Amino acid sequence: MRCCFTGHRVISTAERDKVQAALTEALEPLLDGGEDCRFLAGGAMGFDTIAAETVLVLRERYPRVQLTLVLPCVNQTLGWPPWAIERYERIRAQADEVIYTSKEYYDGCMLRRDRYLAENSDICIAYLRPRIARGGTRYTVDCCLNQGIPVINLAQRLIMVSDDGGENWIP
Repeated sequence: MRCCFTGHRVISTAERDKVQAALTEALEPLLDGGEDCRFLAGGAMGFDTIAAETVLVLRERYPRVQLTLVLPCVNQTLGWPPWAIERYERIRAQADEVIYTSKEYYDGCMLRRDRYLAENSDICIAYLRPRIARGGTRYTVDCCLNQGIPVINLAQRLIMVSDDGGENWIP
């Protein structure tokens, strides 16, 4: 089983723990199936980082779990803050495999990485907030859906519907 992750780069501190808990809850049933599991993460800040770190923790309990980083280019971290680069390098060092979809950055290399994720997965776990009409996360989700790949959107699990039908994020 191959599962890719896609999600927003900016996740607030208040949101982070809830996203990580929802992700773990979504992954556990996949891991209980007894088959080998390869998780593909795009290496970006935000949800990709949370997903990769969660997989590394789960790999300690489930030896059949593997983490593949699918990175858009060798210099992906150019311009990142030092703390984010340190976290990225720590994850990269622990990954079972690292794939670069292009050597250098160019306009469109992120979308190439996103297509690779979709084309090489059996399922997608996303963190796509409601009403997001475009961007890399939306693009990846749409690629998966167009290929008939099921998408689990964790953002839907973190929304409460109010009595008047409006959506409210769970703080």
